[in-house]
Amino acid sequence: MKQDIHPEYRNVVFLDTSSEVKFMSGSTASSDETIEWEDGNTYPLIRVEISSASHPFYTGQQKADKAGGRVDRFKRKYNMK
Repeated sequence: MKQDIHPEYRNVVFLDTSSEVKFMSGSTASSDETIEWEDGNTYPLIRVEISSASHPFYTGQQKADKAGGRVDRFKRKYNMK
């Protein structure tokens, strides 16, 4: 690999703003905000709107579309039987 062309890979704390869940992961993302983590060290803080802690698919809140395919949707839209 070429030297000095890759971004710095380090531990970053992500904060899910919709559920207030924090988790640490490795990332090259940068931020001016920092947070003190459970281990007493300070890490960059990245705010995200949605994560696996709040996404409907991962929380089991996702609703399956039980309507049929295109034909069923067309018939329902134009009140056909």
